[in-house]
Amino acid sequence: MRLLGCMSLLSAPPSRRLLALSSCRHVRCSSEADANMAEEAKKLAAYAAVDNHVQNNQVVGVGSGSTIVYAVDRLAERVMQEKLNIVCVPTSFQARQLILQHGLTLSDLDRHPELDVAIDGADEVDAELTLIKGGGGCLTQEKIVAGCAKSFIVIADYRKDSDSLGQQWKKGIPIEVIPMAWVPISRVIARRFGGEANLRMAVSKAGPVVTDNSNFLLDWKFEQAQNWKEVNTGIKMIPGVVETGLFVSMAEKAYFGMEDGSVKVRDAPVN
Repeated sequence: MRLLGCMSLLSAPPSRRLLALSSCRHVRCSSEADANMAEEAKKLAAYAAVDNHVQNNQVVGVGSGSTIVYAVDRLAERVMQEKLNIVCVPTSFQARQLILQHGLTLSDLDRHPELDVAIDGADEVDAELTLIKGGGGCLTQEKIVAGCAKSFIVIADYRKDSDSLGQQWKKGIPIEVIPMAWVPISRVIARRFGGEANLRMAVSKAGPVVTDNSNFLLDWKFEQAQNWKEVNTGIKMIPGVVETGLFVSMAEKAYFGMEDGSVKVRDAPVN
């Protein structure tokens, strides 16, 4: 039986109304259970990464996004319990606030240009640890911090684990651009690499999303798997492109919190 829409429930017979309401509750409960499972998976991955890669007297790059919240929680716990001397370098306004809220030591790349480890999330991770990042709009600073770290560790839940990019993440590859150039850049990307690159629009403000660097974001919805190293280089050579959300040959290890409560670990391929 087809589910009734919310408006038609009011005029439906009692028996059909009860069936529809029961189905809605089942869908809602299932959705809530899936969300809770994903959050627990994020926590598992974050805790494992912090426990395995953070040591005393280190400078740690702190990523951005929902999964990194759990990493900072665990980092703060360990600093307090083990009396660790840890300095944190943020990748965004969000990361900076998390560091301050947890009473951790805040620094920057001026004072600490070389990091021991950077821990960050991802929108998607393929079999070779190529990443799509930037769903939260912080890709440029995330890539800078990751590039300054001796070790770059990725944390994610099971939904971000893919054999190839685009299998799970359907919103495209974020590309940060100078505002005046977004139209020509989007046209060049579509012509050279296929697909379409759309300006990301804000939800709670009129107009486009503006990054921490006062730039715009394009989301490139590609049509097929490509040589991501070549594509990344090609897009970055377009005048006006600041950075791409493709992280190629940067991650050393990825931790995935799984549905069964385990943590899956993937190492970067040996070249």
